[in-house]
Amino acid sequence: MRVVIGEDSALFRAGLRSLLTEVGHDVVADAGDAPSALTAVLEHRPDVAVLDIRMPPDHADDGARVAAQIREALPLTALLLLSQHVETRLPVHLVAGGHFGYLLKDRVLDVDEFLSALDRVAAGGSALDPEVVARLMVGNDSALQDLTPREREVLGLMAEGLSNAGVAHRLVLTERTVETHVSRILAKLGLAESGSTDHRRVLAVLRYLESHRGG
Repeated sequence: MRVVIGEDSALFRAGLRSLLTEVGHDVVADAGDAPSALTAVLEHRPDVAVLDIRMPPDHADDGARVAAQIREALPLTALLLLSQHVETRLPVHLVAGGHFGYLLKDRVLDVDEFLSALDRVAAGGSALDPEVVARLMVGNDSALQDLTPREREVLGLMAEGLSNAGVAHRLVLTERTVETHVSRILAKLGLAESGSTDHRRVLAVLRYLESHRGG
């Protein structure tokens, strides 16, 4: 796939470029600040933009703001945001369109997991870092109070971007059991009859994230 990298650390940027090139992806451009990253994405129209959340010039949420601008201009360009530390104030609205991931930079060291996440977001799915999801679980849970502990666990793994089969493998359950849990989650959140299963899963994850935003 064609990739643009936005990352202010020259060493980390070079490492990403080397890793992605080695496995056959085409890094069409890289940039060390948010404005340059946006310009590169708009010019090259890559399949995926990999962006550090904190980049110059403000070293705040520059990468997240660029991601929102990319989503507005190029809605099918996948976005994979990276950060050094857990940021619980996620740009939740970006998740709704799919093609979105958010990982801690340490996750890149697990090459297989990182590349799997990249493939998932490029294919239209989501990939949220397990540590981010775990941190969100500590927050306010009023919107999801009717879910059982197991259902909350399943929903958390859905937020990571796992399929039913992936959830079943992680929790050592049968896929049939996971399907039952997912159906109950959707029903309890009032999403049982509101469109395709994939769409309802996204809405459930959004409900989960919104409930824990800023926790």
